[in-house]
Amino acid sequence: MKNKTILKTLILFLLCLAKTSAQEVLTIEEAIKIALENNFEIRIAKNNSQINETNVTIGNAGMLPTATASVTDNNSIQNSSQTRQDGTSTSLDNAKNNSLNYGVSIGWTVFDGMRMFARLDQLKELQKLGDAELKRTILTKVGQVNSAYYDLVQQQQQLAALDTTIVISNQRLTLAKNRFSIGKASKLEVLNAQVDLNSDQVALLRQKESYINAKILLNQYLARDPKIDFKVVDNVTVDNQLVFDNLLDLAQKQNPALEAQIINKRIAELQLKQVKANRYPTVTLNSGYNFAESQSSLGFTSQASSRGLNYGFTASLNLFDGFNQHRNEKVAKLDIENTKIAIEQQGMILNTELSRAFQTYLTNLELIDLEEENENIARQNLNITLDKFNIGTITTLEFRTAQLNYVNAKVRYSNAQYEAKLSEIALKELAGNISF
Repeated sequence: MKNKTILKTLILFLLCLAKTSAQEVLTIEEAIKIALENNFEIRIAKNNSQINETNVTIGNAGMLPTATASVTDNNSIQNSSQTRQDGTSTSLDNAKNNSLNYGVSIGWTVFDGMRMFARLDQLKELQKLGDAELKRTILTKVGQVNSAYYDLVQQQQQLAALDTTIVISNQRLTLAKNRFSIGKASKLEVLNAQVDLNSDQVALLRQKESYINAKILLNQYLARDPKIDFKVVDNVTVDNQLVFDNLLDLAQKQNPALEAQIINKRIAELQLKQVKANRYPTVTLNSGYNFAESQSSLGFTSQASSRGLNYGFTASLNLFDGFNQHRNEKVAKLDIENTKIAIEQQGMILNTELSRAFQTYLTNLELIDLEEENENIARQNLNITLDKFNIGTITTLEFRTAQLNYVNAKVRYSNAQYEAKLSEIALKELAGNISF
């Protein structure tokens, strides 16, 4: 009877494993690929980057001429009267007058104090700023996907540990019932075994809830249906070869937040160039071809028309604007100074965050070794305790203690791996070096 019950429990456990293994196995590489394609914030950032790229044209910088076509048609009906110099007069009621003008004009600013060239360079820097923002968004979202994925790995490992302890608790309950039936154990032992089994089942149910919620969160980051079911890999691989100096060097070169501040400084410098351009004259060439026709019911000329080419240039120079030019230049210089301060501040923040994250990373690596050793010891202790419990040489309390110690050690080891992986992800995100 005892062996049949244990066999049934193991069969059910294996069936659960088989069902789980039949699910889609989602790797971290596949998850990142899906996020890069589907994530809403990444898609918005990509569009914003394309907008900045589209804006980089010489026309947007003001380097190309503009052409305008126009048509003006004026009509009137009036009661008119005219008195000439010789004293004679004429009048006409409902006199019709018509004036029609149409043509094409072209204007081209050929010199504006080099403002147009500074504007083109600024548009290019804005494109770089958009690329940096896109990179920042991608790094952030890929970091979130990594964190959510390995959290799910941890949840899955803990679920497996609780599944194992359910099997052991079922075995213990069956053994207690058998011993009670032959008079070698009291009813209290059976009740204690049943209570502990129920407690384990409650813990398993809670863990399943956390596991399912972790799946829903990862599906959200992947921008797909939260009901999509899948499983993840069973292990967490932590890169234990990270070097602080290498990470700091990478961060100073490719951290998107620091890169954005450096680009902002360049944009501010180009803005100052545009402001200074107002000190120079602006020269605009203009030309056009126009047609004009007019008709009048009263007057010396009843009909007139003209057509022809006009051309010329316009030159203007700001002589005095209430000292606004001086004020604008001063403000632009202060903006440049602010960007320099922001670069220094971002560099210090980056160094601080990297130093703290690296110290946490080193601590978590040590914890992995300790918790792995604790798990091995707890497993050996559980195996020995289980053998002794089967032959009745230890109490149920001692057995339960060994069982809980093993589960707790398993959970702590899983947590240690997860925390170390989070530290690794944080360091690579700061260094702008997450693989995607």
